[in-house]
Amino acid sequence: MNIFLYLDQDTWLHRLDPRTKMIGVLIIFSICLCFNHPFYMAAISLGVTWIAVSARALKNFWRLRLILALLIIFSTVMWPFFVKGPTLLWSFRSIQVSQESLLYGIAMGLRLATFVGTGLIFLSTTRNEEITNGLIRMGCPYAIAFALSTALRLVPTFAGAGATIIQAQISRGLDLESGNIFSRLSKFIPQAVPLFIYAIRHTNLLAMALESKGFSPESKRTLYYEPHMRGIDYGVLILLILVLGALLYLRIGLHLGAILPRRL
Repeated sequence: MNIFLYLDQDTWLHRLDPRTKMIGVLIIFSICLCFNHPFYMAAISLGVTWIAVSARALKNFWRLRLILALLIIFSTVMWPFFVKGPTLLWSFRSIQVSQESLLYGIAMGLRLATFVGTGLIFLSTTRNEEITNGLIRMGCPYAIAFALSTALRLVPTFAGAGATIIQAQISRGLDLESGNIFSRLSKFIPQAVPLFIYAIRHTNLLAMALESKGFSPESKRTLYYEPHMRGIDYGVLILLILVLGALLYLRIGLHLGAILPRRL
């Protein structure tokens, strides 16, 4: 089972400097925060999807399709109970669902899914070493960059260990299919014990390995991978900044793309 998100492809997005991709992710996050209308958010989501297609990252989108769908569905269902609007669609006792609150919930679901999708594109096109190097070149202390790099490495490692533990228990007769959803979830709780033991043991071994090699965050070090900003990197950043500026003008200057339901 492949638990790593990076996809080894030769696309324009893979060839960008990691600093460009990091700044680009922040700009796209800012773009997502400009609007709370589903029509405008759908256009932004389509733009992010096009980036995923051009980066050949749809494989990871398909792997996490259930999470993306659940984000949209739960947001659409839950938000109408916490915000109100003047156009009433459905009412039951003290519960009211309006057209504005429903549209707002759809927009928030699209926003969350776009956030996750943007992060998926970044992890699908950027190696762990590139992330560390990019953070260092942006002025981040090496200790913080190393900690983030280590965390990114440990997440798939622990996920793989958890999957192995579940498969081993199923081979020993563990039934995870019978019963309602709550009883099935309760069967996963005992499986967390060996995973915690594995995590503590793995972390202890990693610490001993670093100490045995004389690891020191303050030491000056050379890097094998030396990224350089090229013309396409500056062009992508300028384009994203222009798009953000145009969308801010639409939102603030022309007051478009906003649904303002009243919160409870």
